[in-house]
Amino acid sequence: MEHIVIIGNGISGVTAARHIRKMSDKRITIISAETEYFFSRTALMYIYMGHMKFEHTQPYENWFWDKNRIELKKGLVSKVDIKSKSLHFSDGEKMNYDTLIIAIGSKPNKFGWPGQDLDGVMGMYHKQDLENLEKYAPNNKTCKRAVIVGGGLIGIELAEMLRSRDIPVTFLVRESSFWNGVLPEGESQMINRHIKNHHIDLRLSSNLQEIIADDNGKVKGVILQGTGDIIDCDVVGLTAGVSPNIDFLKDSGIDLGRGVKVNRFLETNVPKIYAIGDCAEQHEAIGLRRPVEAVWYTGRMMGETVAQTICGKKIEYKPGHWFNSAKFLDIEYQTYGWVFAKPKDYETQFHWKHEDDTKCITVSYHKETGEFLGINTFGIRMRHEVFDQWLTDKKDIHYVMKNLSQANFDPEFYKKHESTILTSFQKSQLQTA
Repeated sequence: MEHIVIIGNGISGVTAARHIRKMSDKRITIISAETEYFFSRTALMYIYMGHMKFEHTQPYENWFWDKNRIELKKGLVSKVDIKSKSLHFSDGEKMNYDTLIIAIGSKPNKFGWPGQDLDGVMGMYHKQDLENLEKYAPNNKTCKRAVIVGGGLIGIELAEMLRSRDIPVTFLVRESSFWNGVLPEGESQMINRHIKNHHIDLRLSSNLQEIIADDNGKVKGVILQGTGDIIDCDVVGLTAGVSPNIDFLKDSGIDLGRGVKVNRFLETNVPKIYAIGDCAEQHEAIGLRRPVEAVWYTGRMMGETVAQTICGKKIEYKPGHWFNSAKFLDIEYQTYGWVFAKPKDYETQFHWKHEDDTKCITVSYHKETGEFLGINTFGIRMRHEVFDQWLTDKKDIHYVMKNLSQANFDPEFYKKHESTILTSFQKSQLQTA
């Protein structure tokens, strides 16, 4: 019987296993060094904030795996031998495979800062990071202040987590405005103000120089680059992005770049070895998408795609139109299509912001043809399927703005803003006519 081995029990690997089981009787083994059972990584923050327990983040009961004949192996793979088709574990054990799926995800970036491996320094990606946070920042007596390094989505989540326990937070952001490599200026500036309104010490254009240790090898402060300022703290969160967790593959013969190189069918250069999820890097980018995407839903889609191929129905990975969602403290964010931080030469952007400074949208469209290209929404919930269809149909910007209310799915009794947005858009059109 063919043995399918999957390294990694995140959304990509587990989705692949589930779909292979639906379509075949192949032997399936999932390997993980992190946890015994699959859990929702995006829910880790809510455990710390007291909204749920860890077992609530596990979508499947523990008996699910035996019932579906999916073997689970706890262990750390240290080497892949493609000649003997075997995996070597850190404890000396070996396992053979017929088909291998690499779904090992990402690890937090570290940039060689002095002190980056001290006790009390952590990312916020793995279950072990959550355990470290509970150890070093259980309350504002044990942790008098935390410093977060890096201004992305994980950084803002960690800030919200710490503030939920009234722990003072200093947030070091290298850029001149929060996430301004992704968000247009009006949105980025609004989020700057929102962060400060939540009593977070936001330090823009600030870089970490060094993390200082106490006599016991634990964090006691950080030094800022340039100024030499020292900030006393008990915890440092490193949230300056993530990168594929591929170090153990470097001498394997599997083609690597930033991640594990794959073609459109998620195949590596080695027959019967595939890569999916955060660790997979497309040889050629798909449209405007990045070659490596650390996004939950694309990981799930890759798992479904590779399962079809392994079970005899070879299909190409097609992620469709870009979309994503996140939360900046209590402001929900959604993006559909492409809205760039700095408009492309063919692109015009319309920006609207509510007077309460917690809601805004930015709509992107082609300056010559008027084709709708994308939208960012903050504080107003919009339906994915509506925008997905409009992007497929290449709808005109005027059609989109007139029909924006079709996409709104804010709950009943929420105030709707589409008529105000349309009026503002029409005025902007007259001014540029």
